[in-house]
Amino acid sequence: MKTILVTGGAGYIGSHTVKRLSALGYAPVVADNLVYGHKEALPQNTPLEIVDLADRGGLKALFAKYKFDAVIHFAAYAYVGESVANPAKYYRNNVIGTLNLLDAMLEAGVKKIVFSSTCATYGEPQYTPIDEAHPQNPINAYGAGKLMIERVFADYKRAYDLRYIALRYFNAAGATADATIGESHNPETHLIPLVLRAAQSDKPVQIFGDDYDTADGTCVRDYIHVDDLADAHILALKVIDRYNGALNLGMGVGVSVREIINAAQAVVGKKVLFEIAKRRAGDPAKLVAANAKAIDILGWNPRYSDIETIIASAWNWEKSRRF
Repeated sequence: MKTILVTGGAGYIGSHTVKRLSALGYAPVVADNLVYGHKEALPQNTPLEIVDLADRGGLKALFAKYKFDAVIHFAAYAYVGESVANPAKYYRNNVIGTLNLLDAMLEAGVKKIVFSSTCATYGEPQYTPIDEAHPQNPINAYGAGKLMIERVFADYKRAYDLRYIALRYFNAAGATADATIGESHNPETHLIPLVLRAAQSDKPVQIFGDDYDTADGTCVRDYIHVDDLADAHILALKVIDRYNGALNLGMGVGVSVREIINAAQAVVGKKVLFEIAKRRAGDPAKLVAANAKAIDILGWNPRYSDIETIIASAWNWEKSRRF
């Protein structure tokens, strides 16, 4: 049984990955400061160590307490707008925190890490679908910090033989099939939960701009089910000895904001009210992944490909959410 450290494992994607790791016979250990995570999201009997990445002593003690085979690193702040307003918070936590984690790993002889990266490293797309060779020119501190970390990994591979895979997510969405865990952010900024909450409250959800160069004028994004993301991390652990580098995780299908609302109406069975607001700064018209490389290298086979399936899982969670 392999023991895997999951940093940020009480968060949205982290907790789904912990659940899948446990189901597949791994022994996950979660390290989380619980600033944004929820201990209620973890399977029973999962070890939870309350550790902050800024706490070098706490990280050293963590690696002394357990013998880890690898690390899956989710722990990060992830609000794009906040990263523009307060970049120091993001560079300090996301970048310096990762350096602290790597120091603790190398000191303990742990040299395998799967990293939660982002399509925000690409910035404004020069073409779509976006492949891994697309230029990386992030337009916010969140994406810039993730790109810095990717570059650190490449340097650490050359210098210290670090084995790493950076997974660049597009739009994570949905909830686990049994509706025991799902998306729970405070504040919530993601479109699908906001649309579903609008359906419950009969208050309109805001659409930020309807004059983009897309078929219906609203932004187009690539939505991927959170359990498919979780599977990709576990597959990455299996190939990390033979492949190091970055991989896109998306479905390769673009869905507009209006199409999300229409799909949500079909799932919920009622009209979702919306209102048009001004564009948000830095919102590209279209972000869609080229995912062939991940499918080829990981042997990844996403199970929840259509948007109504993703939204239905999120709706089941919203109706019965526990935290």
